[in-house]
Amino acid sequence: MMTSRTPESTRALVIKKCSAEATPVYHHAVLETRPLQQLKQGEVLVKMGAVSFNHRDLWIRLGQYPGINFGSAFGADGAGTVIASADSNDALLNKRVFLTPMRGWESKPDAPETDFGILGGGRNPPLGTFSEYVVVERNQVIRSPDHLDDIQVSAWPLGGLTAWRAAIVNAEASKDQNILITGIGGGVALLAMQLCLARGANVYVTSGSEEKFRKATALGAKGGVNYKLKDWPSHLVALLAKNSGKSAKIDAVLDSGGGDIITRVNSILKQGGKVVVYGMTANPQIKFTMREVLKNQRLIGSTMGSLKDLTDATTFMSEHRIVPVVSHVLEGLEAAEEGFELMKRGDQFGKIVIRINDKAKAKL
Repeated sequence: MMTSRTPESTRALVIKKCSAEATPVYHHAVLETRPLQQLKQGEVLVKMGAVSFNHRDLWIRLGQYPGINFGSAFGADGAGTVIASADSNDALLNKRVFLTPMRGWESKPDAPETDFGILGGGRNPPLGTFSEYVVVERNQVIRSPDHLDDIQVSAWPLGGLTAWRAAIVNAEASKDQNILITGIGGGVALLAMQLCLARGANVYVTSGSEEKFRKATALGAKGGVNYKLKDWPSHLVALLAKNSGKSAKIDAVLDSGGGDIITRVNSILKQGGKVVVYGMTANPQIKFTMREVLKNQRLIGSTMGSLKDLTDATTFMSEHRIVPVVSHVLEGLEAAEEGFELMKRGDQFGKIVIRINDKAKAKL
């Protein structure tokens, strides 16, 4: 139901194509005021409280992401409150929710049922969260956990789903296992660490920043090694021996870099161990040799997950009172450019979030 107090327009951060001569390519992020459509049956209007960045938002601006839909809003992650519904008796009215960040994958255990799409910058669906208000299907929002505020919830959906699928569904992290997570500091890696710790696993991390793995250790990791060191696997062997004995091995690796990860960890990954890859930021190819075959080691690709996975992950997160790590909080959509610059630098520890506030004035 739309009421007289329901807004008729919203400000949104949209993608505008840069000039063909621009070198390097860097598409524009422009704040625009747009009309809100009348709610159809099954739709609700969410007043966004906070939205968060993912690397794909930056890749879209750099022209490095497929299927960019110019004129659409940025953002896959966001949380807020349902303020209107096509159904005047909707139980979701005035409830805090977050938007599901994807479409096309409901519950199939192995892969999406139909064409898979992610919110923000694409055509499937033509919807993004970087907006003050969002019209969305009511079956594509999930109630926000009570122990988190909108800023923390906005740091959860895409990263939490990806981390759950990689760490719990594919790696099957469990109590007393040794799990290695590469590139700690990013949102997915940190959430994967928190999920593994909640399962009772021993977590080890890599980073190019000593400060980042010190922070990870403070959150519960057993220790970290600097992947910039040529012999970083030997440092990990020492940590494993110290904590679990000389014969200790890694049960699974959660990796976002690609490249030579398997050949680097082969000797410390147990027979039958898994390397679950959810990204390839270092190298778009992974070397897999006969050595790994003879050890029955497995390489598993993992991309986001299903709506069922996200529901299961959110229930687990609520039960274990997991709080997503937030690195920076920016004020208002007009501060988005600062978020993109932070993403470029890559020195964040946790998610970069924009608090959507009523007082912010548009800078068009």
